[in-house]
Amino acid sequence: MSTADTGTGTGVTDQISPERVVAPLAGRAAPAGRGGAGTAARAAGTRYGLPLLVAGVIIGIWYVISEVVLNSYQRFMLPPPHRVLEVGFFTWSNFVPLMDALGVTARVTFTGFAIAIVLGVGAAVAMSQAKWVENALYPWAVVLQTVPILALTPFLSFFFGFALTPRVIVTVIIAFFPIVSNSLFGLQSAEAGMRDLFALHKAGRWTRLWKLQFPAALPAIFTGLRTSAGLAVIGAIVGELFFKQGQAGLGTNMTVYTSLTEGEQLWASVLTASALGIAVFVFFGWLSQRVVGRWYQPKGR
Repeated sequence: MSTADTGTGTGVTDQISPERVVAPLAGRAAPAGRGGAGTAARAAGTRYGLPLLVAGVIIGIWYVISEVVLNSYQRFMLPPPHRVLEVGFFTWSNFVPLMDALGVTARVTFTGFAIAIVLGVGAAVAMSQAKWVENALYPWAVVLQTVPILALTPFLSFFFGFALTPRVIVTVIIAFFPIVSNSLFGLQSAEAGMRDLFALHKAGRWTRLWKLQFPAALPAIFTGLRTSAGLAVIGAIVGELFFKQGQAGLGTNMTVYTSLTEGEQLWASVLTASALGIAVFVFFGWLSQRVVGRWYQPKGR
């Protein structure tokens, strides 16, 4: 291995900041003018008003289907929204088990998601450093993404039982691929000119990774994290549908409420799971803005 591959790098590479690395990839935000306040207000109205408008339309359609389309014998599977709130959230005897199940699902989600982040980013870093590693590992990452979870259920239950561990494994499997694919894309997307600059100053492999590739990859990495955040919740729910022993999560309760035709509590569990996924997604969106929002602005924004 040459000195250029193993050295730590000195001089110019020690002074390169993430902002300079990704500046060619980012657009500069336009300075605020006299109409900045009005523009910001209109942007906020568009950002929050339109989703609220769509939410109102969805609730209206929900009421129409529940009250008009379905008869009294079918309505248990889609009760009106006010009944879901009243029975699922405002009835204390139902709300407490709902929050307990949310805690179990959240624990599975965050545990599996954390493992998926470590494995996904680690695999992407390894693949970005050697083409033969990418050729060896990436096809298997695709295979892992496409294998039906139902086919793995006997294997997982045989080795790990039916409690929390296989649920976490299912979460990792479902959340893994977007992280590794986006991270690998970001690590390979550093500008060619910056690569030549680092090579000119004989920067080592780890210097290039830490000061060039990783800063340039941060926007793509956070895109993968936001995508996998919602998938991690889905993975936890799917795992709970298959592995029902141990503490009951939201997915376990959904199965029970479906069998008992308790539509209000079923939809309360569905809405709670959706809220968990949205919360995790929003958190990583906020974290992305805090980490890369100061110097990265997508084109056309």
